[in-house]
Amino acid sequence: MKIYIDADACPVVKIAERIAKKHRIPSVLLCDTNHVLTSDYSEIKVIGAGADAVDFALISLCKKGDVVITQDYGVAAMALGKGAYCIHQSGKWYTNENIDGMLMERHMARKARSAGKKHHLKGTSKRTAEDDKRFEESFERLIEYIKISGSV
Repeated sequence: MKIYIDADACPVVKIAERIAKKHRIPSVLLCDTNHVLTSDYSEIKVIGAGADAVDFALISLCKKGDVVITQDYGVAAMALGKGAYCIHQSGKWYTNENIDGMLMERHMARKARSAGKKHHLKGTSKRTAEDDKRFEESFERLIEYIKISGSV
């Protein structure tokens, strides 16, 4: 098992690395050439800039039983299709049971945004220490779940 982190603007990289190190799970940070990342633990893969280049590289690398950390529902859907486990930076697990609804919500939000000024959708609020704690606890539970289920 490896942990792949869609690291472009990902606020939970350090938390994920700490947990990966604790459980001795190799982790890989993927980012485009517009970002500069450093790590004492993770392998870093810098992917050429381009629309969705990092997403497609991540999907080509991940395998069944790996863990993907991403906020992109499309990436999560493709990773689930390969048999990987996926978690959002909020701590929500992406599953085969919830991904279709999440993709539909994304589609409807995009449709509302393109409809014009009369539909204003509020963006995400500023990240808090509570958000980090929620992610950390959820990510630990996911790793334990994977270990118990025998996928490691």
